[in-house]
Amino acid sequence: MKILIDNGHGINTPGKCSSDGVFQEYKYTRKIAAAVVKHLGYRGFDAALVTPEEYDVSLRARTERVNTWCRQLGKKNVCLVSIHTNAAGKQWMNARGWTCYTSRGQTAGDWLADCLYRAAALWLPGHKLRKGYSDGDPDWEGDFYILKNALCAAAPTENLFHDNSDDCLFLESDEGRRAIVELHVEGGGCESCAEEILIAPSCPT
Repeated sequence: MKILIDNGHGINTPGKCSSDGVFQEYKYTRKIAAAVVKHLGYRGFDAALVTPEEYDVSLRARTERVNTWCRQLGKKNVCLVSIHTNAAGKQWMNARGWTCYTSRGQTAGDWLADCLYRAAALWLPGHKLRKGYSDGDPDWEGDFYILKNALCAAAPTENLFHDNSDDCLFLESDEGRRAIVELHVEGGGCESCAEEILIAPSCPT
């Protein structure tokens, strides 16, 4: 199984920062994504970054990179986790919590999201896990470009709110960074999930 890790946004994306401008999503998610790939490799998994560049890479280009791997290896032999932090507004807000998204309907992405939710419950005790059970499982269903167009199982994560002061402090702490890295390593590298993806319904093409 090829595990692709994507990091949200780039240096030239407007906004995407804490209300005081100190926390920047593109910087944070790149550091987290690089650490996730490194630690997956330590555990023997075949993992790679989708967007190692610091500048913003379009969603279309990111998705095409993913789909190139899918065409080379077979789409059931590839999965994608896209790492983000969430926001509710342009000033300090009250919204908090961790979320994972999948494409609509029952697809292989649901198995990946289930693994990530289990890992988040382990590594984020005391933090809200935002869940949507519209199709019977905890992930939220979305129409994001990468979900609609990636050929493989895909699950973007929103790792707490960078415009909530408490969430932001946790994200920037050593404990918080470790928790976010580890939940993606355990969730993305879940061997039972990889087995389920192989027999799950195909993702939209």
